[in-house]
Amino acid sequence: MGYGAPRFRLSATAIAVMAICQSLGLPQANAQQATPHETPSEEVLQELRSNLNALTVSVSELDRKLVSGSRELRAQWADVAVFEKAVTWILKHNEFYRPEYAEQARKVLSAGAARAAQLQNGTADWQTQEGSTIRGYVSRVDGSIQPYALTLPAGVNPGDTKKWPLHLVLHGRANEMNEVNFIHRFEGRKPKEKIDWIQLDVYGRGSNAYRWAGETDVFEALDDVKHRFRIDEKRITLHGFSMGGAGAWHLGLHYPHLWSSVGPGAGFVDFYKYQKQMEKLPAWQHATLGIYDAVDYALNAANVPVCTYGGELDPQLAASTTMAEAAAALSVPVKVIVGPGMGHKFDPESQKQFMAFHLEKSAEGVPAPSQRKHIRFTTRTLKYNQCDWLTIEEVESVYQPSTVEAQLTEDGDVSIVTDNVTAFRISRDIASDALVNGSRLPCRLAADGLLPEVYYLRTGNGWEVLGYAESRAFAGNPDMHKRHGLQGPIDDAFMDAFVCVKGTGTPQNPAIDKWAAGVFDQFSAEFDQWMRGEVKVISDTALDEETIASHHLVLFGDPGSNAVLRKILAQLPIQWTADTIQVGDRKWDAKTHSISLIYPNPLNPKRYVVINSGHTIHDRDFKASNAWLFPRLGDIAVRSIAPPESASPAGPDGPASDTSTSVVWAANFNSAWLLDAEPSQEN
Repeated sequence: MGYGAPRFRLSATAIAVMAICQSLGLPQANAQQATPHETPSEEVLQELRSNLNALTVSVSELDRKLVSGSRELRAQWADVAVFEKAVTWILKHNEFYRPEYAEQARKVLSAGAARAAQLQNGTADWQTQEGSTIRGYVSRVDGSIQPYALTLPAGVNPGDTKKWPLHLVLHGRANEMNEVNFIHRFEGRKPKEKIDWIQLDVYGRGSNAYRWAGETDVFEALDDVKHRFRIDEKRITLHGFSMGGAGAWHLGLHYPHLWSSVGPGAGFVDFYKYQKQMEKLPAWQHATLGIYDAVDYALNAANVPVCTYGGELDPQLAASTTMAEAAAALSVPVKVIVGPGMGHKFDPESQKQFMAFHLEKSAEGVPAPSQRKHIRFTTRTLKYNQCDWLTIEEVESVYQPSTVEAQLTEDGDVSIVTDNVTAFRISRDIASDALVNGSRLPCRLAADGLLPEVYYLRTGNGWEVLGYAESRAFAGNPDMHKRHGLQGPIDDAFMDAFVCVKGTGTPQNPAIDKWAAGVFDQFSAEFDQWMRGEVKVISDTALDEETIASHHLVLFGDPGSNAVLRKILAQLPIQWTADTIQVGDRKWDAKTHSISLIYPNPLNPKRYVVINSGHTIHDRDFKASNAWLFPRLGDIAVRSIAPPESASPAGPDGPASDTSTSVVWAANFNSAWLLDAEPSQEN
């Protein structure tokens, strides 16, 4: 039975949306990735290729025509280009999982051609079309076109002053879904009855639990919608089911101030328990589970209303009960609805209760900063470091809980208690003074009242408030400490714009350079298939200042073959000659070992440099449960290049396709991008 009765009866509109929400739960699976059911005949493939070529020509003509157009026109171009991209990828990867996928591809091409014709004539009727339509945007990560679905109520007019509430919905795992099938599911779908909000269904670059570029996709799609329509940012509801439930736990508790409520259905919230893993992972991997294990973030439900659902007979009900128990231990409320007799799906009455909760919280909206009297916030990574008017800037121990309790007092001050935090900032107008761990420091008048936020820094003498000049300097991160967006691990580099830089010189050791080329090839192929985009590639001789300023650099090769690596080597925490790789006091034979790492780029310390690594997760991880999509190499790893004949079966550090590599040592840098001595991290 459910815990807690619905607080009011649903309106007819709310009841009507049940069918829409239920239809959003795409086919669920945690098994191997689907394989093509039936490859179309060569005649059908030729037809698809011919029509795709025609659409490509139209998209290219529109691109040239609108290259200097407004953001609105470029968005409309993306709405056409996304249909071309969809068929390109289904053909490239032979993803015809069912016989009807060929017909779906035909319809996608036809719809894309119709949109192209409209845009050539200066119209775009789909922009305010009632019901569901597919939209596209250009991702900053890799320049790819990514789709999302938008459902509009009647009467939406981007030109009027009305702000619309928004439901952001995360789909479940769907092994047979690609862009073509995603478009088929949503394009032209009509709501059965009127709705009074805008709904955004993200694609999330496929099935990855909204991690890595999948997470970036959620926010890029949301940002695109905000530029097209007036969205009430205080009334954004986040919910999803199964993998979408895992995503709702992840994004809901990492960004608790963004949502009017969070609704995870089923899903998973940790690695060991969910995957029934009894053996502890290597230290550098175990630490980084704290990036995504939502159970570690239960405290953050204090900042956002949460209503979770699970079927009584569904093993994934454990996600809801685990989170509710962890939150209750912290005196944080989480509403749990249990579907009586249900497996991995909603029953109608439970869904009524679920939607009633979220509609009520949407009506209330996110409180204004001055009305948020109490913040209880924790994180294990500076990737997720903000809750409303409070931002954690630096921590003492990485991947350990960093917690802040901040409460506005009746006399206009704010009382703040921290744990494992060495620097934070708060909005200047939030309080007169800040009582930080018992020390009274100015807030509103700090830094001469000239900055919107006030910085507090823990020193050997206790907590201090920074003045104007000190604050400006601190914000520039002069000591090169780990900060938000510059905290690692290696995989973090692929959540924002990056470019792969291949060497053109003579390698120190040809075998190592050949291995590095293989690492690149594997990354490129896997990113294309699993993250639905092509990696950008340039040569070391083509790297320019503009690219350095705007991209993370991913360098492949060794100091002989890659001129960029050779240029910055002295400023990295390693030594690498033709004979030896050295990290601290540790040394390895450079003829049989290579190194992978992430570090602030010496050419632009606001961006990363990565050496000889793409994603550290691979095919078998994407094919398995999404709970396996966590970092494998930490911040830095030395890897032994074994001869092919001595390759062993796949272990915890990589897939079968990566068996020529084994990790002999790995670690995570500390908060100052330095290495602590931890012998247990040696294999």
